[in-house]
Amino acid sequence: MVKVVVERRSRTKAILLTFAAVLFVIFVIIPLSLVVFDGKKLGNVALIPVVGVITGDGSPAPFGSSSVSSRDIVAFIEEADANPGLTAIVLEINSPGGSAVASDEIAAAVKKAEKPVVALIREAGASGAYWIASAADHVVANKMSITGSIGVISSYLEFSGLMEKYGIRYEPLTSGQYKDVGNPYQPLDSKKKALLQGKLDKIHAYFIEEVARNRQLSEDHVRKLATGEFFLGVEAKELGLVDELGDQQTVQTYLREKHGLLDIVYVPFEKERGFFEMLAGISSSFSFEIGKGIGAAFMDTQSPETLMLLS
Repeated sequence: MVKVVVERRSRTKAILLTFAAVLFVIFVIIPLSLVVFDGKKLGNVALIPVVGVITGDGSPAPFGSSSVSSRDIVAFIEEADANPGLTAIVLEINSPGGSAVASDEIAAAVKKAEKPVVALIREAGASGAYWIASAADHVVANKMSITGSIGVISSYLEFSGLMEKYGIRYEPLTSGQYKDVGNPYQPLDSKKKALLQGKLDKIHAYFIEEVARNRQLSEDHVRKLATGEFFLGVEAKELGLVDELGDQQTVQTYLREKHGLLDIVYVPFEKERGFFEMLAGISSSFSFEIGKGIGAAFMDTQSPETLMLLS
């Protein structure tokens, strides 16, 4: 009997020790190894990805699309610019655009950087993403990439017809004539539609001014291109929207010839994820992504002031 009890205690102790060892590896050894062997500590060129719909805080984009936070990108640019070991900054862009404010924040950070900034448009650098790219010192795009799309969109779902069909009425109580503008439960009248259109036109005009200034083009030239149409990289090169056609190798050649960087080692700047976030990412990779498209119009049931998207 005593022998059985001893054996049970031994097994229990072994299980606990094994469990403790696993936790030690996960929470101590792995994080420590990432610090010690982190390749991001060495290099001379910052590589900052701008991937997904551009938002102010990185909140999930509609239809399950990936998103990127302007706060994170601005912080990366400022950190890279302040790092004495880095000589240049490369923005690797693959984005259909997003929030006008968030795009402007990143573009402003790009222009404030004292170090040279190169934008590489891979699959897409449209709308707000192109605004960001235009602020760089040099823009490289894949010849088949989607660029341009200089325009603004604000949209929402409108349910008034459906409500009328089922005998449901919407009775607003507001303290201002335009307080409920864009409410999905009633159609826009001509005055409210004109009000929203005026806001969009102002943002559009600012977009045109910024691209013209960034690319050293005339406003008349950019205005003719600012129909919301997207251009292939090869077309964008002909129109003066990008400087070169190519890929990562083209960027490296430019940095060598223009800035004398013979040996280029990239320092990736990415938002660090915790252990449980990484686990969530692994599981989510098995799910389908929906709603992806070129220059898609993002819809929501919220008020349109949150949906002023560059598209």
